[in-house]
Amino acid sequence: MISSDTIIALATPSGMGSISVLRLSGLEAFPICSKVFKSIHGKDILKQKSHTIHLGHIMDGNRVVDEVLVSIFKNPHSYTGEDVIEISCHGSRYIQQEILQLLIRTGCRMANPGEFTLRAFLNGKLDLSQAEAVADLISSDNEASHKIAMQQMRGGFSSEIAQLRQELLNFASLIELELDFSEEDVEFADRTAFKELVAKIIRVLKRLIDSFALGNVIKKGIPIAIVGEPNVGKSTLLNALLNEDKAIVSDIAGTTRDAIEDEISIGGIGFRFIDTAGIRETEDVVEGIGIQRTFDKIKQSEIILYIIDPTRSTQFESPLEYVVNIQTEIGKVKNKFPQKHLLIIANKEDVVSDELKELLNSHLDGILWISAKNNQGIESINEQLLSFVNTGLLRQSDNIVTNSRHYDALLKALEEMDRVDAGLTEGLSGDLLAIDIRQALFHLGEITGEISNEDLLGNIFANFCIGK
Repeated sequence: MISSDTIIALATPSGMGSISVLRLSGLEAFPICSKVFKSIHGKDILKQKSHTIHLGHIMDGNRVVDEVLVSIFKNPHSYTGEDVIEISCHGSRYIQQEILQLLIRTGCRMANPGEFTLRAFLNGKLDLSQAEAVADLISSDNEASHKIAMQQMRGGFSSEIAQLRQELLNFASLIELELDFSEEDVEFADRTAFKELVAKIIRVLKRLIDSFALGNVIKKGIPIAIVGEPNVGKSTLLNALLNEDKAIVSDIAGTTRDAIEDEISIGGIGFRFIDTAGIRETEDVVEGIGIQRTFDKIKQSEIILYIIDPTRSTQFESPLEYVVNIQTEIGKVKNKFPQKHLLIIANKEDVVSDELKELLNSHLDGILWISAKNNQGIESINEQLLSFVNTGLLRQSDNIVTNSRHYDALLKALEEMDRVDAGLTEGLSGDLLAIDIRQALFHLGEITGEISNEDLLGNIFANFCIGK
């Protein structure tokens, strides 16, 4: 799959900026660049050392296109493992395109999405899980997702998988050796030691599989639905949490007709807040659609913030009747979504009597009091949200699975290892054990790319940005 073409792409985001970087990689990177680059000191870049930078001009014939810095990285000591040139030019869109088109005319071709990282993988600079972590690192937008991507890119996850695979491979070799001496009825693999190894591998696989629940929400942001009756302060709370006027706030009930979403980082974890339409009986068709979407968003969320406005107790014959009504409404949501974390938040604390506070506290467990308008109590919500997330794995620096492809391969490997474990318990022959062991090795190899195919690589790298 390794192409002999020399590829080029913009390595910095498209658009205007102070500088832009164009990256070339391939056999002809240096000769092609030397045809259009003129050093101010008359140096020939074909004769320069690796990891050096040179000032000069990009020339289109006798026309100066731009003053640039050219960085040289000779194979195999480069990102792709090939000869690499990086040209730092001024960030004008016009200059970017002029240099890009000039180099294409001189012998380069435009890189495909992820082709630089694909070449790094094919040339042995990264394994497949590390290559995938590059894309995760680029897209990380909070401390936790950045930490996980960095750990994976440095090979923490790959090393753990490789170690498991090697230990299993060692025993597999002994099992396979037994098959060559099947007529002599000998055992080269100690079944007791092998059973201990299988138990260890199963424990590690289960830990990695269990970590996916945390890793997936960290990677995508933990979705939180803000729900409650109309005009209880949901939009005001969203604005307070985001510290900006994201949602329209009005005294008119039913202002929010559709879900409004935004994401912030709390304690290094990404949380995606969804302000929803107020839940109530309505004959308004548009508002009714908004309320239906509220329930759709709750289904997609991990956490529900249920907002109440205790000042509405005056609309009931007694405060206790109001409390019973709130319990009933919250109960409906709990019954409909029993698996969701639900946090009850009482708004307008600054104007609620102590007696009503005490009554609500005695009937509603874990209620948090805030004043969204005055930005009071927001920190207590943040602390409670973090308590819902199992960040223990992050603190322990254990490997966390965030990639659904890895998760699927781990599940399949675990299934095969369970079969091996059962086979050992039942005293199955080596030839039957070998079948399941080979399959387990295959699925573990899929993760790091020791076993791969063109379709798999195409699907993975198609999701990369061009230039990486």
